[in-house]
Parts: sequence; structure tokens; C-alpha cells
Amino acid sequence: MSELVFSLNATMPVFLLMVLGYCLHKINWIDDDFAAKLNRFVFRLPLPMLLFNQLSSTDFYSSWNPIFICFCFLATLLSIGICVVISTRLDSFHARGEFIQASYRSSAALLGIAYIQNVYNNAHMAPLMILGAVPLYNVMAVVVLSATNPLYEKHTQSLFKDSLKGIARNPIIIGIAAGFIWSLLKIPQPTIMVKTLKHIGNLSTPLGLMAMGATIDPTKVKGQLKNSIIASFIKLIGLECLFLPFAIMWGFRNEQLLAICIMLGSATTVSSYVMAKNMNHEGTLSSNTVVLTTLLSAFTLTFWIFILRYFALI
Repeated sequence: MSELVFSLNATMPVFLLMVLGYCLHKINWIDDDFAAKLNRFVFRLPLPMLLFNQLSSTDFYSSWNPIFICFCFLATLLSIGICVVISTRLDSFHARGEFIQASYRSSAALLGIAYIQNVYNNAHMAPLMILGAVPLYNVMAVVVLSATNPLYEKHTQSLFKDSLKGIARNPIIIGIAAGFIWSLLKIPQPTIMVKTLKHIGNLSTPLGLMAMGATIDPTKVKGQLKNSIIASFIKLIGLECLFLPFAIMWGFRNEQLLAICIMLGSATTVSSYVMAKNMNHEGTLSSNTVVLTTLLSAFTLTFWIFILRYFALI
């Protein structure tokens, strides 16, 4: 019951912020133009700052575990490959990019630390999990969204070049790289800098969620509902069933295994919607999947944590 209460406390505020954004749009406090600008702002500043703060404050030297990082990377890479294959069943080519990233891209960076700290009172493995998975999340999101961009009709060579440019210029990837380098070089952070960056990073979740809620169009939900349900099943159940047994076979236990569980089965991250909208996609499939996985992850994650605890694995 305590895990269920914690999960609901973590997920329901997320859902309610989306509802708030939707209601504010209905009463014209947030119009379409403002919501679009808010999405761009969150993508370019608060989200990168949030990831920078999480990584730059981590001591990677004392907690380094290459086997654990490699497993997170490989599981993520294989997950993306599986989602790409499944996406070929979609009728709309341009919807495949949104489907792929909504199916594999979890809220590992946001929820990983919170869940692990709740169970173990520390989160030493969370930054390593973030390092193994989150950069790949974002790099591949740029690739698949570029390749399926509705406004894109260029040749493969141009697509490859533009994808590389997109990766290099992506604010989220820049934030991750800067945070990792900052941590490795052990550059001190003045208190003023820490507090300022923290305040900016803390804007990402509430503003991103309200902007997403403001752009939800009920008339479009039905058209992508089937694909969103499939993506949600993959995200919350499918990937856990595939890779969690391998993590157990590799000998991961306790904090490491919980971090992998969160990586595989937490809700689709809000930034997937933000990035899709900023790369000329409709965003309906992404927002549907975020809503569904946010609501259901409280129960599915509780189930996975219960199973792992029942067998004394965490």
C-alpha cells in the first residue's frame, strides 16, 4: 500500500497539471500561440538545465559501474530497435517517429532519483542509469523524429547531415553533455549558480505539462488512441517483461535493479511531446501516451516493485 500511495503522489500531480493546462486553454487564459511558445521555451532552457543539474552534481568517480551502465545502454538500444520494428505496422509514416519515442522514452531522469531515494534513502545508481540511457533516448529521438518529419522531403544524405546537426544543437543533449563534463572536471558551483539553475530547471515539469494540456485536442485523440494504447503497453509492461529477467540473470540487485525497473517501466517523459512539437510533428500520439502512461504507471510500477520485493531482489 505504501508503494501505491507513493506512486499516486508522484503521478497524480503530473496528470492534474495537464488538466489545469487544458482548463486554462478552454477559458482562453492560454491560447494556441502562447502554448506553442511555452513548449519551445521549456525545450530550450528549463529541461536542459534540469538534466545539467542532476548530472553535474553527481560524483561519477566514486560510483562508477561500467557493467551497469552498459546494461542500461544495451537495453535501451534494443528497446528502440524493437519499437522501430513494431512501428512499421502503422499506416501513417509520419506517426512512426512519435510512436517509437513514446514507446521507449521514459521519465527515468525525473522519477528514477525520486523512487530510489524513497526506497534506499540514496540514489547513487540513478545518475549512472541516466548516463547509460538518457543520452541515447535523446539522440535517437532526434533521429527518428527527423526521419519521419512531416515537412521533410530531402534525400538520405541530407537527412543524415541534418540529423547530426539536430543532435549537436539539441538543447537537451547539450545539457546532458555539459553536466557530465562538469562533473568529471569537478568544477565547483557557487551557491548563487546552484540555486539559480535549480529554479530554472524546476520550471520544466509544470510549464511543460500545462503547455501539453493546453494543446490537447479531444477531436484528435480518437484518431491516435489505438496507437497510443499500444505504445503505453510497450512502455509500461512489454519492455519490463523482456529485459527485467535479463537484468536479474546478470546479477543486478537492490538499488541497481530498481533503477533498471524505473528505466524500463516508468511513464513516457513529457519531453517526448515537447520535442515532437518542436520538430514539426502533430504531438497527439505523444500527448495521449504521456497521459495514459502517467495514469497507469502508478499501478504498473507498484506491481513491478511488489514482484521484485516478494522475491527479495530489491
